[in-house]
Amino acid sequence: MSGTLTANAKNAPRRHHSVSTPADRLIRLVALRFGGEKAKELERFIKFAFVGLLGFVIDTGTVIILQNSLLPPVTTNNQPLDANVALATSVAFVLAVCSNFVWNRLWTYPDSRSRSARRQLSQFFIVSVIGWALRTVWIDFAYQSLGEMSTEFIKMLNADYAPALLDQNKLGTMLALFVGVIVVTAWNFLANRYWTYNDVD
Repeated sequence: MSGTLTANAKNAPRRHHSVSTPADRLIRLVALRFGGEKAKELERFIKFAFVGLLGFVIDTGTVIILQNSLLPPVTTNNQPLDANVALATSVAFVLAVCSNFVWNRLWTYPDSRSRSARRQLSQFFIVSVIGWALRTVWIDFAYQSLGEMSTEFIKMLNADYAPALLDQNKLGTMLALFVGVIVVTAWNFLANRYWTYNDVD
């Protein structure tokens, strides 16, 4: 009897851990309406975008908190501090990646289970590190210039606008981060879809 139970347990289909949200029905309807033969792929992309939006909130929120507390983007002598910008955006990126992995595994790709969670996390992490490297190089390169450009633009609208270097660099960081998130989101979706989660139909 115990042997039969053991055999049945081994032969039983593995349950996929997944989550459902109030948005699922609407997302499915939109995907069916506009996706045609690729409705399932469009549904995954929409879910991936929602997960990315949550990651973006975590990402930007963490940067704002860190730059206003532990890691200001300027020194006490009012000089740009690239190391703090890189560290703040990197910590934020790691937190966002952790959130994105959990939500994508449980919600966007619940049917991707031919690989262990550990292996998928490793692949997801590699993809994310490449994205992080591209994003960090871009932000370090662009944040001061974007801060200066945005300050000049705002001055055209309001001649009295004269932000401190700290505020200018915070604004530049946010603008550079926004551009970086768009590019890295596209990279993450394509790389993860065709590598990390390539076992789904």
